[in-house]
Amino acid sequence: MAAKDKPRARAKADDASIESLTAAIQSGAGLPSVARAASAVLSASVALIDRASAVLAVAAASPDEERKLLSGGDAVNRVELRVADNPVGEMRWRPIADAEAEPMLMGMVTTLLGLELERSRSPEWASEEAAGDFVRALLARDVTDRGDIAARAAELGADFSSGAGILIARAVPHSAQSGDWRARVMTIALRAVRAVSTGALAASGEHPGEGAEIIAIVPTEEDERLARGASALAGELDQELGGFAVMVARSRVASDPVDLYRAGQEARLAANVGEAEGVRQLAFEDTGAYRLLLPAMSEDPAELERFYSETVEPLVAYDDQYETALVKTVEAYLDHDGNVAATAQQLFTHRHTVRYRLERAKELCGHDVSSTEGREKLGLGLKAMRVLGIASPIGPAGEPGSQGGKVARG
Repeated sequence: MAAKDKPRARAKADDASIESLTAAIQSGAGLPSVARAASAVLSASVALIDRASAVLAVAAASPDEERKLLSGGDAVNRVELRVADNPVGEMRWRPIADAEAEPMLMGMVTTLLGLELERSRSPEWASEEAAGDFVRALLARDVTDRGDIAARAAELGADFSSGAGILIARAVPHSAQSGDWRARVMTIALRAVRAVSTGALAASGEHPGEGAEIIAIVPTEEDERLARGASALAGELDQELGGFAVMVARSRVASDPVDLYRAGQEARLAANVGEAEGVRQLAFEDTGAYRLLLPAMSEDPAELERFYSETVEPLVAYDDQYETALVKTVEAYLDHDGNVAATAQQLFTHRHTVRYRLERAKELCGHDVSSTEGREKLGLGLKAMRVLGIASPIGPAGEPGSQGGKVARG
């Protein structure tokens, strides 16, 4: 324990907080929940760190408090967590008030935390690297034989014989993050899905932007349970990741393991659409007309990319180059069934500017959004853009030189 200039008062935990800690451990709620319960018992911010120095869970009142705790600076205490004389990790804590927990209470809490940390990191939970490799191979169709899938899953402590579904979680920071924050997202996500299904396997994915992506296969034969898993995952990420935009998508349940590739594509389509539309949670079954594009996305994405390039891509390129809002204007125009006045009101701009942008869009892509055929093609082009995970460019609130319906060209 760090040296102190003067002794602190002894803080005593109430029975309710101790009961909450034991209940969190007994229920298998996961390390984030256990850390929060320990924080309440000790009246302190708490961080749990494994033997590899990976941060597994943090319970702090604010991002600033979390930074102070993890930096190991002033007033941060450390204790090694051990099980049968074997080190399993470390607990850091920073008193919330000017008081310390009694030694007996501290000893009880650290013993419980050591046992829980060791249980959660035990060999029956295969290494995250091996599980990640299997998940990625399965969803890339590198493993397609039913027997091989079952055998490799069994080696990792998972059983997909009764069915499984796919969850994709994405977390995008609102500001620059320090340290290996993506590893922390993985840890939080893994704890959340395993609280719902102990045989869940997860892997890091490739986010189309600057965020983190986690892909989890959850053994279950019930859509309801998979939905609960998605809600638990979204809630845990929201709870533990301040300053992040969180999105969780889910597939339908695949009753046959060979259909997990298809389920992965469903979850990815839902994730791309949900992120593009700013939805916190989205199930594949709730993606509406986007579902019709799944075969193209799964079997022939090149055709989908060609259609996008023939419709919306010229507008995206123009917006990126000149910081305009042609794509945003076309989207709003279609959303308002071709009503120029309503489109102008939504975009806080003049009707003449809307008409100019639509005419400029026609010149660039060759499709007249005022015609039925043009609306259909551009509408499908926008859907293709979202399904492919291509972010919609966001122009400024008012382009320079847009007065009078003319846009500056740089």
